[in-house]
Amino acid sequence: MPSLFLKIFLCFWLTVIATAIAVVITFIVEPRGVPSQWHATLTDTAQYSGMIAAEMHEQGGVPSAAAYIDRIAQETHLKACLSDAKGNAIAGNDCESFHQMTTHVAASRASDFNMKYGITRVALPVKGHSGRDYIFATELPAGPRAAFGIHRGAAVLQWGVALFVSGLICYLLTRYLTTPILRLREASQQLAGGNLSIRATSTIGRRKDELGDLVRDFNSMATRIEELISRQRQLISDVSHELRSPLARLNVALDLGRERKGSDPAFDHMEEDLGLLDEMIGRLLTIAKLDMSAQQVPMTEVDVTSLVSQVVRNAEFEAREPSGGVRIVAEQECFLHGNTELLQSAVENVVRNAIRYSEPGTSVEVSLTCDGSLMRLTVRDHGPGVPEAELLRIFEPFYRVKDARDRQSGGAGLGLAIAERVVRIHGGTIRAENVSPHGLQIEIIMPQRREGMTAIPS
Repeated sequence: MPSLFLKIFLCFWLTVIATAIAVVITFIVEPRGVPSQWHATLTDTAQYSGMIAAEMHEQGGVPSAAAYIDRIAQETHLKACLSDAKGNAIAGNDCESFHQMTTHVAASRASDFNMKYGITRVALPVKGHSGRDYIFATELPAGPRAAFGIHRGAAVLQWGVALFVSGLICYLLTRYLTTPILRLREASQQLAGGNLSIRATSTIGRRKDELGDLVRDFNSMATRIEELISRQRQLISDVSHELRSPLARLNVALDLGRERKGSDPAFDHMEEDLGLLDEMIGRLLTIAKLDMSAQQVPMTEVDVTSLVSQVVRNAEFEAREPSGGVRIVAEQECFLHGNTELLQSAVENVVRNAIRYSEPGTSVEVSLTCDGSLMRLTVRDHGPGVPEAELLRIFEPFYRVKDARDRQSGGAGLGLAIAERVVRIHGGTIRAENVSPHGLQIEIIMPQRREGMTAIPS
């Protein structure tokens, strides 16, 4: 698909070329236009030159007339021939090409032949001083160009210059129209990628046309989105911090209740619920920290192979399934420039999510490969999968898929949201897809080398 720049450029340029061709065609075929004036000028020239050639013939004979016609050819690029009243050639160059014209003039009246031979050829009767009748025929040897002394090389040069100038003008005009669109596209891509502070350049925003209005509207929209999301993130962080205090008091109250009342199954349920609340609040704080901008932190070389192996061992132990569990189907030695704690959190969340939704007796398959520039980690479960329309939304905080992957999981919909933010911070991508015959596969791709990374507020 050609780019908008190429489409506009070609449209402008072809329009200029088509207009020039149309003008030239009109210039040539219009009977009352310049070509007709050329013919009239050529006729006047032939009348005048013919009388002189006839006079030169009467005074000096054929040599004198021939010398005069040769001089005309050198000075004006006109081919000419002087004939008697019956059309027989007397003097000139290439008189054979004029034979039909002179014969026709000899048998016609003057009013019948003025326009019979095109705009570049003329044959007409003239009289000498003695009253003798002659016929003088002339022709532009290279068509209308000869009237102005334009040769083939000059014509090619002029057309080349015209095409270059028109192309340059069309290029500059196209750049002027498409540059704001390209800048706006770059800004929108960065905004969609999470850079909420991005704005279209102010120089484009100062334009006083529709494109300038579009850029200003985009900047206003980006500012509003940044404000709304910043408030949302701050709210999540503030609420999570505020919930920690009453949660701590509830844990103290639970311990006091056990001391006074002794062991009670209700206390065990309360302890489990408080643990879930504490875990949820911790994940909320993690998401808030990952979403907030901060200064950079030092990066280290992470042994991803060892990290993934440790996560798999821990997950397999915690799963405690009689069969299946978690197994590594492919593993290569991989090192990544990143943050160990964040990467471990992302891998753990993806693996635990896969264990949670796998069918009993099936295993979660983990594959780790590296090609020198990219690290690719895939985690596949054998669960019910996710509806195609919801594959992108499972990385949103608190989003939980309906039906099979929802009610029985016990999760809060935060694990994959954390993984997505960690991967994005490391400059990578994460995506989910359903696999045949059933199950979900999460694929993480990250560059092995990436300078600079957003820090996590402490």
